[in-house]
Amino acid sequence: MARPQSKTVLTDTDLSKITLEIFSKLEQKWLSHCDTTTATAAAAKKTRILSIDGGGTLGLVSGSALIHLEHHIQAKTSDPHSRIADFFDLVAGTGIGALYAALLTADDGSGRPLFTACDAVRFVADNHSDLFKTTRLSSPFGLLKRRFQFSSRSMERTLKDVMRRRLDGKFLTLKDTCKPILVPCYDLNTSAPFVYSRADALESPSFDFELWKVCRATSATPNLFKPFELTSLDGKTRCLAIDGGLVMNNPTAAAVTHVLHNKRDFPCVNGIEDLLVLSLGNGPLTAPSTKPLRRNGKCSTPSVVNIVMDGVSETVDQMLGNAFCWNPSDYVRIQANGFMTEKTGTSSGAEVLKERGVESLPFGGKRLLTETNGQRIETFVQRLVASGKSTSLPPSPCKQTVVSSPANDR
Repeated sequence: MARPQSKTVLTDTDLSKITLEIFSKLEQKWLSHCDTTTATAAAAKKTRILSIDGGGTLGLVSGSALIHLEHHIQAKTSDPHSRIADFFDLVAGTGIGALYAALLTADDGSGRPLFTACDAVRFVADNHSDLFKTTRLSSPFGLLKRRFQFSSRSMERTLKDVMRRRLDGKFLTLKDTCKPILVPCYDLNTSAPFVYSRADALESPSFDFELWKVCRATSATPNLFKPFELTSLDGKTRCLAIDGGLVMNNPTAAAVTHVLHNKRDFPCVNGIEDLLVLSLGNGPLTAPSTKPLRRNGKCSTPSVVNIVMDGVSETVDQMLGNAFCWNPSDYVRIQANGFMTEKTGTSSGAEVLKERGVESLPFGGKRLLTETNGQRIETFVQRLVASGKSTSLPPSPCKQTVVSSPANDR
């Protein structure tokens, strides 16, 4: 007969010791890993949006921010081939911001972005005189002062050259972007805003437009460019466009709304808490010393346009600051904070990265932050990289051990 096995009887004191030991180990593990694990898990669930304002012809602020953003993505991933499009699920832009958005998301034919951030900024700088070539217009009978306008033909020729497929020579369209893209304009035919999007282009050729035409349309500032008429690939949709900055100079709100309602492309987004947003401004359009509105209420047309575009950008920023008040780290706005000099109204775009950031308060007003704009981008990149690369893009070329600097990353 088998001998009965002895049983160990645990007293209440023994159980308390074991329980305390278990919870102590769990607590130590949680304290040592909660910051990185929680941040990584939270970031991994979020849909990432990049929005680039219109304003100006060089986009100094957004251009410098994009270079800084991509450089730190490469440094954080130890991969010099990483691109901005690898870590964002949607890119929106207006005016010069739309041109940057198109260059950063256009498919090079292999599913990879056509331009790096440095190449895109350098393209705008090198071709600035062609994109915004001035022509002198004579007034009737010479009675009025001569005025200037930008050459539509020169801009269109430059845009056509860069947004053409290398293999067959055909023009890239909204469907030829490696990430969803949003570009607004104002349609004079319908007297309403019109937003070009890859989502609509994939639904129907009636909403697929050539990329160079989309960039031309959103840049058609009244009195500086002629309105631009464009048609969809199947000829069913026509649009007589002027500058999208008049209605959506800051397209971040349009991008957020698009993601919240586009369940086909973003099925996991249920609310604002599922988003991670980086919004790049382009600075005030006038110098701080400029007084566009006179005491008698009279104001020049360019000054009115500047007020509209600046006002739209600030209003959208205020609205989103309120929307993200419970999770403010999920929304980062990079904007100039008085970097323009009073004498010239210009400055190097890199200077804005050294300025302290400004944050909209939930119930009005702004506050000056302790971090600079450059530091805020670097902090944002940590969360961005923690979420991992997008699965919709093919992998980048094989990694190298040395990460190039922004100045040499061509």
